[in-house]
Amino acid sequence: MDRIRERMNALRVEADESAAKVDELHAKVKALEQENLAKEQEITSLTHKNQVLETENEKLDTTVRELKKSATDGEQHGTHNETLQRRLQLLEEEAEEADKTLRETNEKLRLTDVKAGHFERKVQALENERDQWETKYEEMTAKHAKLQKDLDDLQAELGAI
Repeated sequence: MDRIRERMNALRVEADESAAKVDELHAKVKALEQENLAKEQEITSLTHKNQVLETENEKLDTTVRELKKSATDGEQHGTHNETLQRRLQLLEEEAEEADKTLRETNEKLRLTDVKAGHFERKVQALENERDQWETKYEEMTAKHAKLQKDLDDLQAELGAI
């Protein structure tokens, strides 16, 4: 009788541990989903920033072309030409800086895509593990119910004696 109680207690402890593990895995899945959502929002933000930078870059390229044309047209105005050339140089530097920023943003976006893929794989693995734990939990619950029935039957037989 004590062995049965010990076995029942062991099964209860094991079931409680399994339930705790399931809860822990659910919490991990939720955390990963939140992290994935944050990454998706960051990707959206970086994509928007990328589009803004591309538009700004196009504007700067257009401005650079216009300034170059003005510089060739206004050669007779030496001082004006020098001013425009300085302005053109500054715009080209800004365009280069914008290109550099665009490349960095694209690289960050690529890395974020890689990380998002990695986290998606992690989430899938954790979901699979969770499913396994749920299956084990259901099996243990069925075993527990069977053992409980056996115990009740045994008690009834012992009571009948």
